[in-house]
Amino acid sequence: MSHSLPTLAPPLCRVRQRRLLDLMSARGIDRVVVVTPEHVQWLTGFRPHRLMSAAVSLDVDGRCVLSAPNTIPGDVAADEMVTFEAQRLATLRQDQPAAAIEALARATGPAGSLRLGVEGSALGPALCRLLGVTDPDRLEDVEADLQRLRRKKESDELAMIRHAVAATEAMYAAAREVIAPGVSELTVFSRLHAAAVEVLGEPPTALGNDFCCGSPGGPPRPRAIEAGELYILDLGPGYRGYHADNCRTFAVNGAPTDVQQQAWEAIVPVLRHVEATVRPGVSCRRLFEDAKRMLDEVRPGGFFHHLGHGIGLYPHEAPHLNPNWDDVFEEGDVFTAEPGLYGDDLRGGIRLEEDYVVTATGVEKLTSFPLEL
Repeated sequence: MSHSLPTLAPPLCRVRQRRLLDLMSARGIDRVVVVTPEHVQWLTGFRPHRLMSAAVSLDVDGRCVLSAPNTIPGDVAADEMVTFEAQRLATLRQDQPAAAIEALARATGPAGSLRLGVEGSALGPALCRLLGVTDPDRLEDVEADLQRLRRKKESDELAMIRHAVAATEAMYAAAREVIAPGVSELTVFSRLHAAAVEVLGEPPTALGNDFCCGSPGGPPRPRAIEAGELYILDLGPGYRGYHADNCRTFAVNGAPTDVQQQAWEAIVPVLRHVEATVRPGVSCRRLFEDAKRMLDEVRPGGFFHHLGHGIGLYPHEAPHLNPNWDDVFEEGDVFTAEPGLYGDDLRGGIRLEEDYVVTATGVEKLTSFPLEL
């Protein structure tokens, strides 16, 4: 394993800041303040510890100020950095968000006369008052805008995601070695976690949700897996906040039944259809409908969830391959496609999931582990 692990690049953080600045100029917003770890990281490259807070201010003139816990971080995209006490004699403070905002406000000055963009779900009235804003008419919720801007992944973000995807490849290789009748689901989970740590070079910031055998999904149990079952492993390791999310299915005894193999043979063409169809401007809803139609021809009602979703700093981002949204693919999207079929006779079901990035002319597949049962 290389000792040089991927990280966000300050020059590309400045690119992301400029994309937000363009939105601010168009909307007449003087300053944006963010406090969620995802947006602090996305804008500056600084990822706070999961038990610590941080805050960032970006003015329409381009000045970026970071309020960080305890010490000044290095190699981040900020014009000024201030700190606040996140701990006292190693005890974590529970009022860190207020402390981070107070330190930021001292550095930037009161925002009372400014039009302020905030994350509506995170920066409530109490924190806004610490910024000097008491008039709610001066606040504009830009959270959805930030999430939309995050869809386009720069090269440093893609490197982070690729590193997380590499962890899934090692996890599936470990699964091939450990899965056998009589092995505990918790043993499988532990082996996969160890494989992810070894490849990532540090503990993952997420691991995924589905480690439950003979079932469409769920957490691992202290239960022995059985011959004849199918084991769906839907893995979502996070590397410094950036998620992979892909899925493979394994026959516990290495010998799928005819019914299981037939279901597998119906699912793989859906992935090939995704790869042949997706390009900028294609409807995600239409793609879902195509997949549903293809799978219902084989097993009516056997496919009952979304076809996929975007990934990045959150496990489920836009674009949504889901009929409840009406998204279209855009260049720079990173997304998953995860067709599946389920039924009692399949002993758990089959789900196969790949990760892709949308290019100007189609898609590039980020995952490479074999699909076979």
